[in-house]
Amino acid sequence: MTDSLADGNTRVAYVVAIAAQAAPSAATELNAGSSILLQSLITPDGLIGFEADTADVPTGALNSTFNTVDLGRDSVQGTMLRLKKQTTGDTAYTTLGVRGTTGFIVIRRSVPETTAWAAGQAVEVYPIKTGRKRRLAPEENSVEKYEIPLKIYIVPSFDAVVAA
Repeated sequence: MTDSLADGNTRVAYVVAIAAQAAPSAATELNAGSSILLQSLITPDGLIGFEADTADVPTGALNSTFNTVDLGRDSVQGTMLRLKKQTTGDTAYTTLGVRGTTGFIVIRRSVPETTAWAAGQAVEVYPIKTGRKRRLAPEENSVEKYEIPLKIYIVPSFDAVVAA
């Protein structure tokens, strides 16, 4: 069995509008001019908080001799992007850097990032609203970086499939 490598196999895009969140269109939404590919701007540790968690609902009673739980709400916490600042033409900075910008973050994993979006690919679709951008403190031997906090304000589609 071969391990699935993360390096070079994650594609991330900001998409202004998606008609069917569970089935974003490759032709008119993901490959369209209004989407912004972000994977080359995101730092290696910069795709933050896109891991789902399920809360516990305690179901024990006073007479229980074992603590039992059931499934509670799903959530993602602390979602944000850490990006590298570009010297010119930084569309991500000027678009996502505006507080209250809405749209979708689409993440595709386990496929080379250079592969175009295509029908049948598994993706995650997160409806987002941007918070206030944070310019990070300068560091020696580093590029300028900033963070965009993302608020997930509609239930994401964790198991979406790209449509034609």
